[in-house]
Amino acid sequence: MPKTTRSSLPAPPPTVEIEGGIRGATRRLLLDAAMALIREGQVPTLPEVARRAEVSRATAYRYFPSRSALVTAVIDVSLGPLRSFDSSEPDGRRRVAELFASTFPRFREFEPQMRAAVQLSLEHWALERAGRLKEEPYRRGHRVGILAHAIEPLAAELPAASLARLHRALSVLYGIEARVVLKDLWGASDAEVDATVGWMAEALVDASLRQAAAAPKTRRTAR
Repeated sequence: MPKTTRSSLPAPPPTVEIEGGIRGATRRLLLDAAMALIREGQVPTLPEVARRAEVSRATAYRYFPSRSALVTAVIDVSLGPLRSFDSSEPDGRRRVAELFASTFPRFREFEPQMRAAVQLSLEHWALERAGRLKEEPYRRGHRVGILAHAIEPLAAELPAASLARLHRALSVLYGIEARVVLKDLWGASDAEVDATVGWMAEALVDASLRQAAAAPKTRRTAR
């Protein structure tokens, strides 16, 4: 399966107890402030988050040394449960359908956070290209592993190249990008977005399986 590089969660300061206590509460306070600002329509800076949380800038930077680290944590808190998708369904077609039916509609709840992640990613791409990026670039990519699990049963039915192509194609659908296109360009409702994306995912799997099944016939005909 293809590999990807993505931003990782920042390591806590040496004395920070992430799960509990005053320090854990401070981290939660900072994340809540960041999420509130994101819901208001911006990708906040650390000083803005510190002001909203009513803590010092130094404290905010101890927990999140950059916007990349902050947004990575925000997305992890928001989408963490969805990333634990684990299916025992042996049929690849059904497992992919299960993934999209059980998790994709839940992206609605986290749309502001996901749009903020895209915005930061695009901003960093432009700054990095211009040689002006002054923090580590924000990278996304968790969907690659989630989809790898979803299509795993199809490895017995598809050639490696076809499986890799399907993996990449599904990654275009499984995320905020398809929702942005369908809602912003077409004015689709959330329910229409979910139905359309589910239909496209099913069509991609079906097309891959049909092509794989037809390939031996094509070779025999060529002879």
